[in-house]
Amino acid sequence: MEPTGAAPRRTAGRKWLGTVLIVAVFVGGFVVGDLTTSRHAAQANVAYSKLKLFGDVLSIIQSSYVEEVNIDNLVRGAVNGMVQTLDPHSSYLTPDMLKQVEVETKGAFGGLGIEIGVKDGLLTVIAPIEDTPAARAGLQAGDKIIKIENESTKNMNVMDAVKRLRGEPGSKVTITVARESLPEPKAYTLTRDIIKIKSVKSKSMGDGIGYIRLTQFQQDSHQEVDRALQGFLKEKGGMKGLVLDLRNNPGGLLDQAVRIADEFIESGLIVYTDGRVEAQKMKYVAHKEGTYTGFPIVVLVNAGSASASEIVAGALQDHGRAIIIGQRTFGKASVQTILPLEDGSALRLTTARYYTPNGRSIQAKGIEPDIVVSDGREPPDGHAAMLREKDIERHLKGEGEEPPTPVVVPKPGKKEDRNGGKKETPTEPEVRKEDAKDPQLDRAVELLKGWEIFKSRFIDRKKAS
Repeated sequence: MEPTGAAPRRTAGRKWLGTVLIVAVFVGGFVVGDLTTSRHAAQANVAYSKLKLFGDVLSIIQSSYVEEVNIDNLVRGAVNGMVQTLDPHSSYLTPDMLKQVEVETKGAFGGLGIEIGVKDGLLTVIAPIEDTPAARAGLQAGDKIIKIENESTKNMNVMDAVKRLRGEPGSKVTITVARESLPEPKAYTLTRDIIKIKSVKSKSMGDGIGYIRLTQFQQDSHQEVDRALQGFLKEKGGMKGLVLDLRNNPGGLLDQAVRIADEFIESGLIVYTDGRVEAQKMKYVAHKEGTYTGFPIVVLVNAGSASASEIVAGALQDHGRAIIIGQRTFGKASVQTILPLEDGSALRLTTARYYTPNGRSIQAKGIEPDIVVSDGREPPDGHAAMLREKDIERHLKGEGEEPPTPVVVPKPGKKEDRNGGKKETPTEPEVRKEDAKDPQLDRAVELLKGWEIFKSRFIDRKKAS
C-alpha cells in the first residue's frame, strides 16, 4: 500500500499504506541491552565479520567494475536489499520518502489514490480510495499492476512503486492492469490529483441511528469522531444506535485508534504490544471519563480493514461492546517504528506484534465477524482476488499459521461451459455508485432497529408486570 506515517512515531497499521503511531521510543538507534555479555559479544563478532565481507565486496566493485560507480547508490542498494529480507512492512526510507510519509498523516498528498501490496512478485491493488482518480477510473481490489509506464513491476517493491505513481497534480501516468475478468491486460492513463482523505464522514440513518465512516486514522480522527457523536446526541430523541464503518480502512495512527476505541469502552485493555525489547512491551487501557454508553454499536469490516482498524474492531468485540458485521479483516497485527538515521533517511522497522484485549493474535488471520455478510462486490472469502496479509510475500507469520494452499485460478478468456466449448469473455463487474445498495450497512441498520424494538417491548413488559 501507499504508506502513511510520521517520524519518529510508532505505526500499527495496511499501508503499508497507512499506519502510524505514537511517539517512538527508539530514536536514533535500535541496539538495546548489554553487549558486554558473552552472548552479545559473540553476536557482535559475527556481525563485524559480515561487515568485513560487505566492505570487501564494495571495494572490489569500486575498483574493478567496468564503469565508475556511485558509492551512495551502492550503499543504499545494499541497505534496501538487507531490509527486503525482512517482512514487507519494513522498509528503508530515503529523505524524500520520509518527507512523503510525514505528509500523509495530514491526509493530503499528490497521487492516484490506491492502496497497494505485493503478491506473487506483482503489485496488487488492495483497494482504491474513495473519490480519487483510481476509484473514478474503475480500478478494483485484486487488480495486478503489471506495468508503470513501460516498466515492468515484477519484483518492484512497494516504496519504489509509490515513488513512480506519485507526482505533481495534473501530471499523467499510465499503468497496465491485469484482471481476472479481463481477457487481456488493460492500460489506464490517470491524471494525478491532490489526494485529500477525509478521515471521518457521518450521517443520520433515521430512527436515532448514527453512521460514522472512518476512512483512515489520521491526526484529528479522534476529535472528528467525537464531534460526530456529539451531533447525534443533540438530535431529537438522542442516539439509539451507532454504525461504525471501518471497511477498506487501511489503518493509520495507533494513538488515534486507541483513543477512538476508548470512546466506547469504560475500562480494561484496548490493545497491548509485545516485542523482543522491553520498551516494545506496551499496554493501552480504557478510561471511564468521556465514554459513550447506553446505545448498541455495529462495526462494519471487510478484507480492506487493516491494522488500526483491526485494533478498534478487536477491542470492541472482546469487550462485548459491538457486533462485528461483514467479512474477515486483512490480518495485520504488527507494529512499525520509524527510526531516523543521521543522513536524513530512516528505517521503518517492524518492532512488535499487537494483541487484542483477550490475548488474540490476529496476525495473518484477521478478525472473524460475528455475522458474515457479503457486500455484493467482494468474491467469496479465499478467492485469489482477496489480498490479505497472509497472501503477501515474506509476511510475518501468525501464531499456528500453516503453509498456504495454492489457489488455481483459470486463465481469463479460456472459460468453457454450455456454449459447446466456445471461449467466453467475462463481463466486467459494475463499479458501485455511492447510492447503490449496501447489504452490509442495511443489515447493520436492521439489527440496530430490531434491538431498539426489542428493548422498548422488554421495558414495556417489565413496567406492566
